[in-house]
Amino acid sequence: MRIGLLTDGGYPYATGESGLWCDRLVHGLPQHEFDLFALSRSAHQEDQGWVRLPHHVSRVRTAPLWTPDDGTLRGSGERGLLARLVTGGEQSYGRRDRRRFADHLAALAAAVCTPDEPGTAAGTGPGAELFAEGLYGLAELTRERGGLHLALRSEAAVRILEAASRARGTGRTVQSATVPDLLAFAAELERALRPLSLDWYDRESLGAVDLCHAASGGAAALPGLLAKRFFGVPLLVTEHGVPLRAHYLTSSDTAYGAPVRALLAGFHGRLATEVYRQAALITPGNIHVRRWQRRCGADPARQRTVHPGMAAERFGPLGEDAERLDATGGRDGAGGPDTLVWVGRIEPAKDLSTLLHAFAEVRRAEPDARLRVFGAPVEGDEAAAAHLARCKALAARLFPGGGTGGGTGTDGSGRSGAGDVGAVTFEEVGGPDGPDLAEAYGAGGVIVLSSTVEGFPVGLVEAMFCGRATVSTDVGAVVEVIGGTGLVVPPRNPGALADACVALLRDPERRARLGAAARARALELFTVEQNLAAFRAIYLELMSRTPVRREADTLDAHGDPLPFATPPEAHLPGPWARTGACLGAAAAGATGEGTESGAGKRSDRDRLRGPATGPVPAAGGIRLPDRSGEPEPQHTRGPEPEGVCAVAVGPAGSGDA
Repeated sequence: MRIGLLTDGGYPYATGESGLWCDRLVHGLPQHEFDLFALSRSAHQEDQGWVRLPHHVSRVRTAPLWTPDDGTLRGSGERGLLARLVTGGEQSYGRRDRRRFADHLAALAAAVCTPDEPGTAAGTGPGAELFAEGLYGLAELTRERGGLHLALRSEAAVRILEAASRARGTGRTVQSATVPDLLAFAAELERALRPLSLDWYDRESLGAVDLCHAASGGAAALPGLLAKRFFGVPLLVTEHGVPLRAHYLTSSDTAYGAPVRALLAGFHGRLATEVYRQAALITPGNIHVRRWQRRCGADPARQRTVHPGMAAERFGPLGEDAERLDATGGRDGAGGPDTLVWVGRIEPAKDLSTLLHAFAEVRRAEPDARLRVFGAPVEGDEAAAAHLARCKALAARLFPGGGTGGGTGTDGSGRSGAGDVGAVTFEEVGGPDGPDLAEAYGAGGVIVLSSTVEGFPVGLVEAMFCGRATVSTDVGAVVEVIGGTGLVVPPRNPGALADACVALLRDPERRARLGAAARARALELFTVEQNLAAFRAIYLELMSRTPVRREADTLDAHGDPLPFATPPEAHLPGPWARTGACLGAAAAGATGEGTESGAGKRSDRDRLRGPATGPVPAAGGIRLPDRSGEPEPQHTRGPEPEGVCAVAVGPAGSGDA
């Protein structure tokens, strides 16, 4: 099977979201052939290079979603935006194409600016149809003529957006949009629709794959939508987080005003709904993501929760050591029984301030307790470094008199060491002098997660692999992941967090039971092996539901049969043609062992391997030697027994099951 893996700012680049998950997926399914279609987010990301790709990645196509002036456009004021207005962009189109562009952009803008009536389910109202009409109309125009970049930054585009924002039924915030607001939205819209202008939409690129697998929604899924529109390729969408939710959370940090944020929210909401409508199957990484997808119009019948797989062997020795000590009556593993451990990225969403205030209460109840904070290196990240400095200052105020330290002392250097006796220490994990991740989790008896915003809590699963008892805040998918094997408290509640920590510090037997149960749950649900098994079955299931031959592969632009589009090998008599029902032909495409017409266009590597084998239909007028060397008798079309799938063979491309 040939899989087109679509990524946005991730794999195969060395840095980026979902890179590790995609790498494990590609390496773990060597029986399939992968084509990578990757969108990059910055010049810095491209400069970092790619990860090492396995041999069954046959092709990599990349495209940037950035331009050198993106940073200046985002920070421009009214005068800068007006100066960058492209007044002649629409001149790249002729009169008829300008009319097409105006009609399609007007439909898309109307859907973005006008919300559905109250009580209308997402994806069922007229707005969803208008958005699809505008989006695919712009895609078809761009495929034929190009020029979308200039057209979307033209004066005509701004006038269309202005008319849509002033129309009846739009919200008060959208109606208040000024010309600079509309210019800013037009620039962001052009940036979001850049995948429409790529040269990936031909029979040698996305038209040649059997399945498009988008590693996220949003921009990564746009090429998959067009592949389905132009070539009938099924689309699988995997989301470990929700792009729309991430947009809502980050929109307040931009310099844009409320009208621009409302317009962008409308666009991303409509895009998410269209992606979920067109996907053959949606695989959220957890139930929290699944609920968001349903709010955006995802059909529950086409959702399949697949938890992200994680490498359990990295934490195996520590988890096995914890189990062995628990079985013999030991209190803890390598960590101290009175030590709380926090592991993660130093950022406001992790809410270290609440954890520090909670630990002040823990110290009053348990004076010997310690808190070790293991953060990722912040060198080069000014925002993370500033937040870390604020957290250290808060710890110094809460625990005066040398109660805090930075590993080897109280200098805050972040280097770990055995000489520190402070109540709170801040250490770097993974650095040249710091502990590795497994050692960090083994440094204490209780692992704490204090986040206010969380998607899939990777750190929590890692602690479970290590056999550690956990105290977590009830955010994101925490309750789903922990499943009763740890304590969960409300976020931003220092008192509740402190009470839960004290309860576990005072009860070693309970810690041992929870840690053992957490490890067993993690090994059952969150390993790489279970993730690969799930996607292996999903790929085969989607192929079994997809027609073995796509009509577009055997017809020309005028709808006439292409001569020699179906090779003679496709009509050979074979033993599988008369066994079972119609599933035989579908299995050919599902296993990647079918003919060119059954599994889409085969790669050059496959052609070098020899003729295709697998299930073939019975045909007339073909004589081939059988296994004994004697020629097979000629077959003619005749009545078929009940329950048998037969294919009538006519001119090239005319067979119908």
